[in-house]
Amino acid sequence: MTSTADLPHLTPNQINALVVLMVEARELTNNELKELAGFSLTGADNAKLVKLGLVETDRSHRPFSHELTDEGWRVMRQLHAGALPARSGSATRSLFTLLANLHRSLSRLGLSHADFFTQPSATSGPAAGLTPPGAAPAATEPDAAEALIRAAYHELAREPGAWVGLADLRERLGRQDRATVDATLRAMVHRDGVRIIPVANTKSLTARDRAAAVRIGDEENHTLAIGSA
Repeated sequence: MTSTADLPHLTPNQINALVVLMVEARELTNNELKELAGFSLTGADNAKLVKLGLVETDRSHRPFSHELTDEGWRVMRQLHAGALPARSGSATRSLFTLLANLHRSLSRLGLSHADFFTQPSATSGPAAGLTPPGAAPAATEPDAAEALIRAAYHELAREPGAWVGLADLRERLGRQDRATVDATLRAMVHRDGVRIIPVANTKSLTARDRAAAVRIGDEENHTLAIGSA
C-alpha cells in the first residue's frame, strides 16, 4: 500500500490532469484533454508527470497523447491521503474530498479504480451494444457467468492449465457486465484448479492488459489459468 511519504508533490493542474486521465481510463490527446478539462498537458506539467513515471506521453504524432501508467494508477488510489498542494483553492479541496470518498466506496465494493472507470467493452467495438462475433451472450446470474468464463477460457487456452490474458478473455465474453465478471473471477480464484495472477513484468503490459485487470486483494491481476479440479 502506498504511504503518504510515497506520494509526489503535485500542482493543482497536474492533479487535474491525472484525475481526467483516471476517469477516462484511456489514452487522451491534448485536444481531448482541452475539450474535457479546459487545458492541455504540456510544458513543465507534462515533463514532471512523465519524469515521475505517472504518465506516458506519445510524442510520435500530433497532438501528443497521454495515458496513466501503472504507477499513475497506484498514486491515484492514494492521492487523497497526501497533503494538499500549496495555495489550494476550493476546487482542489473538493476534489480531494471526492477522491477520499471514492476510495472508501471502491474499497467497500472490492473494486479497483481501473475496474470502476474502464469503459464497458461493448462501447469500444465498431458497433456499440452488439455482441462481437464469437462472443458469449449477456448473462446476469453468477453461475451462468462462471460457465461462460470457463467456456471462453477453454476456447482460448491451448491446453488445460495454460495461461490466458484477461484482456483476451473479456473480448471473448463480449457484452458481459463488468462488475458481474469481476465478482465471478474473485469467487472462482477459490475454486480448485483456478489461478488468477498478476504479470510479473509490468513493463510488458499494454493499456488493454491494464484495463482488463481484475483487482483481488491489493493486486491487479492479468492472467487466468484453469486446470483440472
